[in-house]
Amino acid sequence: MRASNISTDGTTESSALVDDNGSEEDYSYEELCQASPRYLQPGGEQLAINELISDGSVVCAEALWDHVTMDDQELGFKAGDVIQVLEASNKDWWWGRNEDKEAWFPASFVRGYIRQCRKHTGMFTVAQLGTIFGNIEEIYKFQRKFLKDLEKQYNKEEPHLSEIGSCFLHHQEGFAIYSEYCNNHPGACLELSNLMKQGKYRHFFEACRLLQQMIDIAIDGFLLTPVQKICKYPLQLAELLKYTTQEHSDYNNIKAAYETMKNVACLINERKRKLESIDKIARWQVSIVGWEGLNILDRSSELIHSGELTRITKQGKSQQRTFFLFDHQLVFCKKDLLRRDILYYKGRIDMDEMELMDIEDGRDKDYNINVKNAFKIINKSTEEVCLFCAKKQEDKGRWLQACADERRRVQEDKEMGMEISESQKKLAMLNAQKPGHGKSKGYNGCSVPPPHQSLHPIHQRHITVPTSIPQQQVFVLAEPKRKPSLFWHTFNKLTPFKK
Repeated sequence: MRASNISTDGTTESSALVDDNGSEEDYSYEELCQASPRYLQPGGEQLAINELISDGSVVCAEALWDHVTMDDQELGFKAGDVIQVLEASNKDWWWGRNEDKEAWFPASFVRGYIRQCRKHTGMFTVAQLGTIFGNIEEIYKFQRKFLKDLEKQYNKEEPHLSEIGSCFLHHQEGFAIYSEYCNNHPGACLELSNLMKQGKYRHFFEACRLLQQMIDIAIDGFLLTPVQKICKYPLQLAELLKYTTQEHSDYNNIKAAYETMKNVACLINERKRKLESIDKIARWQVSIVGWEGLNILDRSSELIHSGELTRITKQGKSQQRTFFLFDHQLVFCKKDLLRRDILYYKGRIDMDEMELMDIEDGRDKDYNINVKNAFKIINKSTEEVCLFCAKKQEDKGRWLQACADERRRVQEDKEMGMEISESQKKLAMLNAQKPGHGKSKGYNGCSVPPPHQSLHPIHQRHITVPTSIPQQQVFVLAEPKRKPSLFWHTFNKLTPFKK
């Protein structure tokens, strides 16, 4: 039988096994272990590699570090060099070939997945590698620094006197890189699932794992580790705080670290929620007839409130409009006179330049008309005034609260560095404009996050971190459930070109 061949020229041959009859079948490493229980015994990984070699497979490893030696019996190489493994019966030293020389080299100096994948351009595109691994290398670099500082604060002789709280506080900004990774993880699982349907990819990843002497866990299990890690920090700190007396020198730092890591987890969850919403917002924009100017996602990533208001012009003319309050901007549309399920774009207001003013019922001195349930939005630069009237006092109250929430959330996003990348925004718009989305088929079946999201300020939100996570599922930190939005629940009625 023959296994996947990883050649020195960077190509990978067929990853099938040939039985005695000459037919080819795909086998996973687990199936090989079931067929040959020896692989599960101590030293089984080296046995598996040696059997691959003895069967004629070319097995290569990539150097993780430089290996400088004066011994003729040892193989010298530089980081990044590709070494052909000729014999691996010893767990510490393997026999291999680099260029024209054969000699022993330390097995711990070679590594597995990501660099090997980069070498095999015929198997992986740059986009695929970005999807599968995300920013895991950044997380690795950050964790090395964090671990180094953590070890310095750990008292080996008297562990109870250790002071680790300050490490979390010092590195709190660095933990934000986990957000990108967690948001990318579902896409990584999907990409891997598609690749693993082909035998050559299953064997390739398994060969990388064996060469690195990694524990017997599939690659998707390793890629889940950063997601699990960021979930466990608040739990571990909470447990540590529980058994730390208030008199302990590290008590205050541990308490602050616990709150910090809860907020980090909350930030990651908020980013994930916003990423899920931008696709829906993009499809909403595509459904609006006659859209003008910048895309809604250029400045906004969240719908906060929506509903009908009467806008009154300086000439006293009343205009019934449907308004959508996003972060940074207020968009207003007009319903079609005959087809009330069609919305026409009519304009937007920059909320960053505005301040809100509550108006008492009665005669307004600026407009010289009687108003009820009214409020104004005033441009702080030009002093231009927009007057709005709601149907009911309760509706007015909701709009005033929503406008206050919009300002608060914008400020929180700024403080937390909450940003959606330009590439993610562009991708959302491109997907929304594809056939089957937007105007061509309306907005049916496209649910958008509820606009009435009564979230508390970030420091008041109660976060519950799960104790365990299914392997194929990215975590979602629990937060207060929001009531379904009446607007989005009935949005099918506002669908353009509805069949």
